[in-house]
Amino acid sequence: MTRPRVVIAGLGDSGVLTAIRLAGHAEVVGISVKPALVSGQELGLRLSRPERWAREYWLPFDRLGRLDGVRTVHGAVSGVDFEAREVSVVCADGSRRVEPYDALVIATGVSNGFWRRATTQSAGDVAAELTDAHARLQSAESVCIIGGGAAAVSSAANIARTWPGKPVNLYFPGQRALREHHRRVWDTVARRLTDAGVVLHPEHRAVIPAGFDCDRITAGPVHWSTGQPPASADAVLWAIGRVRPNTGWLPAGLLDDDGFVRVQPDLRVPGHPRVFAIGDVAATDPLRSSARNRADGLLARNVRAALNGRPLRHYRPHTRRWGSVLGPQPEGLEVFAPSGRAFRFPAWSVDRVLYPWIVRRGIYRGVRRNDPLGAVRLES
Repeated sequence: MTRPRVVIAGLGDSGVLTAIRLAGHAEVVGISVKPALVSGQELGLRLSRPERWAREYWLPFDRLGRLDGVRTVHGAVSGVDFEAREVSVVCADGSRRVEPYDALVIATGVSNGFWRRATTQSAGDVAAELTDAHARLQSAESVCIIGGGAAAVSSAANIARTWPGKPVNLYFPGQRALREHHRRVWDTVARRLTDAGVVLHPEHRAVIPAGFDCDRITAGPVHWSTGQPPASADAVLWAIGRVRPNTGWLPAGLLDDDGFVRVQPDLRVPGHPRVFAIGDVAATDPLRSSARNRADGLLARNVRAALNGRPLRHYRPHTRRWGSVLGPQPEGLEVFAPSGRAFRFPAWSVDRVLYPWIVRRGIYRGVRRNDPLGAVRLES
């Protein structure tokens, strides 16, 4: 009996985990603009210690054993025909192809800064992007970070700790940063930032001129709509949460007013019983939390149920963000619960327990140990 074919548009964190869950139950085809899982997580670690980041967050697909039965297509989805059940793909080599499906999972994510873009890249392109951003910050005499989310906060802390003595200033629009986390999280993280030497500047809202490119590290003065004098630094990192869903290939009728994919509680797209969405691209709740709450297991079950005529289950989102904020530090990894309470993995356990057993074996269900960068080397 022929197995059903599931096409997963997007092989970022959510897409890869969904593919792993479905690989033993269907013929799975994954479409990715990158030749690997290039995670959008841990921006601070990516900028300050790119080789360490690459070991855990840049995983070529052939290192993930549970993807051995998944056919990956290197390219960008350009359109979909729901009646014919086909997606169109522009491959990395410029050729075009059509992939038929029995069920479609939309996991194309969002674009947000130079570290999360929907451009088709080679491994060399990814490596160049990593080293260029790191070198820019390393050579800067001073750094300012604009933004109040986890990406901005993590970047400030990791840059300050990697290059002690380099002036690092964090500007954010409210009285506190991390407003989507429990207040306890900011109380804790603010102390960590201050201890690292980061200078905090609350209630600073940046003026962004029309046409200004925030998707790169800039220099020069930053002006404030809140009335403070301009701020200057050799390197200005814009982490202002200007998120853009990668949904230009989808009909407008499937999207909400902000361009995210509308979904029902069971993660199906309304009007399309075999089309699902997950991750940052899916409008599940105000935080679009299915990207961080391991909804891949529920989605994989629902895809199988839809293909077999069984009842589907509902996704229940958290109301606050949770997890790591600063990423691994010399003293360990601090993880915050939705309640704001912190749990710390001691430093010895991060490389001996967390990554090898919880992440590689537990979450990814096995990661081969060959060099993740292949012939591409990073300069630290």
